[in-house]
This record gives sequence, C-alpha cells and structure tokens, in this order.
Amino acid sequence: MVEALHDGLCVRDLACTRGGRRVFDGLSFDVAPGSVVQVRGANGSGKSSLLRLLCGLLPPAAGELQWRRLRVGARGAGLAAEIAYMGHAGGMSGDLTVLENLRFSLQVAGSASADAGCREVLQRLQLAGREDEPLRHLSQGQQRRLSLARVLLSGRALWLLDEPCAGLDAEGEASFDTCLAEHVHRGGMAVVTTHRDIGRDGPCAHTLDMNGLGHAGDRDPDHRP
Repeated sequence: MVEALHDGLCVRDLACTRGGRRVFDGLSFDVAPGSVVQVRGANGSGKSSLLRLLCGLLPPAAGELQWRRLRVGARGAGLAAEIAYMGHAGGMSGDLTVLENLRFSLQVAGSASADAGCREVLQRLQLAGREDEPLRHLSQGQQRRLSLARVLLSGRALWLLDEPCAGLDAEGEASFDTCLAEHVHRGGMAVVTTHRDIGRDGPCAHTLDMNGLGHAGDRDPDHRP
C-alpha cells in the first residue's frame, strides 16, 4: 500500500461484500485534514455501507485503510476513537427527553459534555426550549438536528455523516453547512453522503462517485429509502 502523505484517512482498493454480493470494489480516496469528501451515487451503490465500513461496523472484503499514517488493524481502535458517526437511524429513545438522550449518547461514546455545553449547542441548532420534552414529540427534522448536536459535541476529528440533511428545512440545512465549515476550518475531516451540493456554499468538497464501483442491480443492504 502507498504510504499516506498526510495525517488524515487514506483508503486504498477497498471492497465491500454484503449477503454474498460485491457491493463495491477498487475504491480509493483520501480525506486530508481540513477537507470534506462528498459521496454520491444511485441507491444501492454502497454509500451507507461505505460509511459503516469506515467506522468499523462492517469488515472490508479487500483493501486497506491508513489513519494518521498508520495502517488500521482489524479492530480499528485508533480510528474508531476519533470518529463521529451519524447514520440513518437516530439510536435514541423516544421516552427520554432531548437533554437526557444527548447526555446518554455522549456518555456511551465517552464524550460526556457539561449541560451548559449541551444547551448551547441545542440553542444553536434551534432546539432551545425543547430540552425537557420527550424525543417522540419532535419532528423528523428536529430529531436530525439532535443527532447533529451529538456530532458537534463529540470532539471527534473525522465525521462520517449519512444523509445528514434528510428532513431538514432550509434553516436546518444552513445550520449544518455552517457547522461543517467550522469543523473543517479547525482542521477536521468529514465524509458525507448527500444529494445536496455541499461544496457550492459550504466548505470545498471533493466528490466521490460510487456509480460503477459495484454490480448493477445490487442493492445496498444498509440503504433506507
């Protein structure tokens, strides 16, 4: 494998197999500090599987990863400790309040934050005044904002975000763009699957096209309509 020339993520000849089918193969790209990779492709091209593979939820069928110039091993512990992952499912309890969900998820991730910090981020994401409401009372877009709050408070260097703007209105999309730009300005990195062009008004994004990397007609098992 070619040695990485930066302290970010280096992906080489990555392949993913799900249910006995090859979802994609021969995938190579870099995520250098201060950059965003925007992942695009048709439904079933493997966008969600790629993020799950990068964060260690799936094993690669082939290929290698380097993180901060070191090869990522089978457990990927060094990389996993610096990842903030935002998938399709929120992974939160509808019976807990907004603030309780945020506290619990951050504690589980080892990124516990003071209530003052949590409230500040919730206010920034237009969730002020909803802290003590059960999660089930929130709209889909508001729950998506809460998932983004977890990412912001994680303090992790690499964000892996799967359709982060799904369900957001124009104001929510603008908030996301600002948060992403600030993260990158501080030297952070992100891999984002989205149908929006986040490179036009937000941080400069390198586009990764998943079409043609897999087999036509194969559906990505992790895709949710």
